[in-house]
Parts: sequence; structure tokens; C-alpha cells
Amino acid sequence: MVLLARIAPLVRVSTLLFAMALNAPTSSSNPAAVAVTAYVKRTWQTLTRSHQNLAAAAVDPKSHPLPDGRWPVYVAPDEDIGRLKSRLRAEMSPADFDRIFLKPLPQEPGAIRVHGLLYLPRPYVVPGGRFNEMYGWDSFFIEMGLLHDGEVALARDMTENVLYEIRHYGKILNANRTYYLTRSQPPFLTEMLLAIYRNTGDRAYLSNSLDAIEKCYRFWTTEPHLTPETGLSRYFDTGEGPAPEVVASEVDKKGRPDYELIRQYYRSHKIRDYDVRRFYDAAKDQLTPLFYENDRSMRESGFDPSSRFGQFGAETINYDPVCLNSLLYLMETQSAEIMDILKQKQRAEEWRRRAEDRARLVNQLMWDPKEGLYFDYDFLNRRVRRYPFLTTFYPLWVGLASEEQAARVMSRLALFERSGGLQTSTHRSGDQWDAPFGWAPLEWIAVQGMRRYGYAAEADRVSKRFTTLVEDLFQKHGTILEKYDVVNRNRDPAGELRFGYTTDEAGFGWTNAVYTALLDGERM
Repeated sequence: MVLLARIAPLVRVSTLLFAMALNAPTSSSNPAAVAVTAYVKRTWQTLTRSHQNLAAAAVDPKSHPLPDGRWPVYVAPDEDIGRLKSRLRAEMSPADFDRIFLKPLPQEPGAIRVHGLLYLPRPYVVPGGRFNEMYGWDSFFIEMGLLHDGEVALARDMTENVLYEIRHYGKILNANRTYYLTRSQPPFLTEMLLAIYRNTGDRAYLSNSLDAIEKCYRFWTTEPHLTPETGLSRYFDTGEGPAPEVVASEVDKKGRPDYELIRQYYRSHKIRDYDVRRFYDAAKDQLTPLFYENDRSMRESGFDPSSRFGQFGAETINYDPVCLNSLLYLMETQSAEIMDILKQKQRAEEWRRRAEDRARLVNQLMWDPKEGLYFDYDFLNRRVRRYPFLTTFYPLWVGLASEEQAARVMSRLALFERSGGLQTSTHRSGDQWDAPFGWAPLEWIAVQGMRRYGYAAEADRVSKRFTTLVEDLFQKHGTILEKYDVVNRNRDPAGELRFGYTTDEAGFGWTNAVYTALLDGERM
């Protein structure tokens, strides 16, 4: 138990930093910051979906309505659809109720022919833009922002919906649409639960969540997500064929679907990452079933698209990712913390043993002492993939890195730091989760990792670079964005993006939250 004894103080420091970030007052000396924070606070309500505006929530800009113009809303098999229908009639206007069509969810996702919204019982905040549903890992950051702005009830509603998804749909969904039933997203469940507990002191709330914690943990630590070769976990979508949301909406300015662009690339480029014949049948000019299996799994990672797991993420299922296993380590340590709160000492020790084992494996397999970075582990070829990516800061954020490892990672900060913050990777692949783009959640995780190990000056500098970029573009365009070009400090990503969707969505849930947290963190 040496490792956990060494990092226990860091866990307490992280909890303190989180609480301070949520509750610190925002400075009023910066007019740009005042304007952005006011926008953030207004936007929470704009982005909220509930029974009253279920008709708006059911609309999917990535899909199409039924032929009669109504949007389907699917109800879990163990719900009473008749009772729900009566409730919705009472809470919705007649005109809005007539715009939706309630349907019982089939037991098998493959039986769904017309995709639609999956019902959730509580209000929730959507990211914005084309993302008009509740997303898995977005929800943690949105909850963080809601708590910062005193929206405790809505933050708790978000967490209740996450628990509902686990209990009724089997997992925390990528998002509550039927085409996401085959995959989850990076797990932040215990972070969300503890954030509510810190704001309410409600021990019964934690106790009533134990079944969901166990179920969520099993999802990630049993096959196919478990890799028996290592004892670690991977991303793995259980669906087959093209991802429906990609087919429906991911096209370039010339109207060419993303999968066609990938086929075109395979036809005209030599791939050095892997044997392309496994993923592209040149004779038939078709992507193979194995390509789609990996493409879907890459989307479960949340980093979609990226070439982090090989060009087009085509080898995603061969990797134990450092981000996922760091998050599972955090889940294990925080589950132990929850058991301590509930006075369940034996179960707390069991969770700590799991965390100890995972930390040892991550440091054994994913740490590259030569490069001074954490990388994803290719368990088939028993090697890391040297693809510098901001997820190298996850072990710092969750506290499983040693002081020496943290110092080495910090010595490589120049790989990522640019005038607008931290670029996601060092590669320009044409994907949005690579250079030159920076994303709010990774900015926050990296900055908090720096603070945890005592690199306050660097954390302040990176925070300021990113928050001033958000402010500058807000002053020009009047909105907050999904992602930012941290190299060129401009809004239009189309010149850099060649794959996936080429827009920069406005809204935007997790940027709202991270902006206020980073702004407050500068003054710690």
C-alpha cells in the first residue's frame, strides 16, 4: 500500500482544488471576463432540456423525423409507458406533445429502424450546437459549471439522469439517443457523485448510488472492455457497421460523407501505421467490418476523430488507453472514499487494492522514461504508441504519477503549450482531436494535474492563455465554442479539418464550465 499512502495527501489536495474552483468568486476587474461569465450563467438555462420542452429535446440535427414530422422518444422496457404518457400530457403543451411519438425501446438495439431520443426523467443540460442531447463525459464538466454558478438542483438532476441511464439502459451512454446504446464514454461517475455530496452533505444519496457504481465499474472491467492480457481496460463499442450519426451528419463542405473521405484517403495514400488491408478492401473500395468496429470504439473514447490510435483510430480496440485507465483508477480511489464516508471499511480497502494494482500496471506499461510521457499501450504488440497527446496529464490529475514522473511530464510541456493554451497533440492529422486544436476538458485536466504536483506558475500561465483566447473570440463572435485553434487563435476550423464534422459548435457546455473554473484557478 506504499503508493496509495504516498498519494493520499494529493487526493485531498485535488478535492480541495475542485471545491475552491467551484466556489471562488469570479473577478470583476476584467470586463471581458465579466461578459463571458454572464453569458455562461445565462446559457445554462438556454441549454436545459426537460419534460416541458421535450419536443425541442427530441429534435435531432444529426438525424431525421418520422414521415409525419414527429420525433420518436424511446422509453425503457421497465418503465410504464402509459403512466409516462399521462404525465407528459400534463406537463407539455398539446402542440408540443403532438410533435413527439413515445415508443417502447426494443430489447435489442439492432432492432431499431428509426432512431430517436432516449427518455430521461430529470432536466439536463445539452452541450449546444448540433449536440441536442445529454452526453456522457460532457455531463461531468457541465455539472462542475452548474455547481460553480449555484445551480445545485440542476447539477443533481444531471447526476440522477446518469444513474438512471446505468440502471435502465445498462451504462452511462455516449448520449441519450438510440444510436448510442452500444457504447459509453469516459467514466466520471464517482467525480459527479462526490461533487453533489460535497455540496449537499447527503450521505443517503451516496448510499443509494452504490448499485450504479458497481454496475458502471463492471461495464469497464469485464470483457470486452477488459483486456485479459494486461488486466487493464480499453474502449469497445459493441455495435456493427457505420456509426449512424456519422452517416447522417458528418459531411464536408462539398457534401462528401466522412467515410467516403476516408476511403478516398486509403486509395491515394500509403499508411505506415498498420496493414491497411485489414481496414480497407481496395478491390471493392469498401471499409471493412473491422474498420467500423474500431471507428465506433474510437468514438466511445470521446476523442472522435483522432489518429491517436492509428490513422483514423483504426486500431482503437488494440489499445489500453492511459486516459481510461487513469479514470478507472480515480473511480477506484473515489469509491474507497465513498465507502469511508459510509463507514464501510472492508469495502473501502477492497477498492484501494484495486486502485493500487491499476496504478502499478499503468506505470509499468504506459510510462515511457525515455520520452518522459505517458502513452497508450498496444497490448497486441506489447509496446506503447509514441504519439504525444494531452492525456499524458491524466496520471498527474488523478495522482498516480510519482513526483519524478510529474517533473518529467512538465519538462515536456513545450510540446503542447501554444499561445492559446495547450494543443491536444503534436500531430496535424486533419482530425479535430489533434493539433492545432485545444479542448476545454483537456485544458482543465492538465492544469489541475499541474496544480496537484505544485506547478502553480505553469498552471496559471496555461489557464490565462486559454481563458484570454475564449474571451477574445467571444468579443468577436458573441458565443463560446466547442473547441479552439490554440495555435492560430481563430474561430474557423475548416482550413485545418479534413475528417469528421468541420464546424465549431457554439454553446458550449463544457467550455462554459472550464472557463469559469480556470478563471478562478488563476487566483489560487
